[in-house]
Amino acid sequence: MRVLPLCLLALTLTGCSLLKRPYKPVTPFPPSAQTEPTRTKPAARPAPVKLYTDPADLVSLPFRDLGEVYGDDCQSSSQDSPANMATARKRMQLRASGMKANAVLVHQCEIVNAAQGCFRKAICQGSALKVSKP
Repeated sequence: MRVLPLCLLALTLTGCSLLKRPYKPVTPFPPSAQTEPTRTKPAARPAPVKLYTDPADLVSLPFRDLGEVYGDDCQSSSQDSPANMATARKRMQLRASGMKANAVLVHQCEIVNAAQGCFRKAICQGSALKVSKP
């Protein structure tokens, strides 16, 4: 009784190998893709955004206010790296750069304890400005 299932298994395996099919090699890539190198553009760097902490520095400069921007850095738990004020400022600059601003007037930067979803959170708020050269 034990021999019957083994014989059936052997017959099914050998039966599939008796089918005649022509062999056709598979090429992984089309020939045109192999001869032409692919060129990718590097990601565009955001324009540099200058930080102003004192509004008196902007008195003699013509500028246009583009809106409010903020940046934050979250420390999820007490074991994570601490919330960093420099990271919050950098994220604020990146958001201002996305608005085509070239300067940010910083209103305030602070570290908040027990913020929603964070153990500690560094937050910076400011105004995105387009400063013209005099």
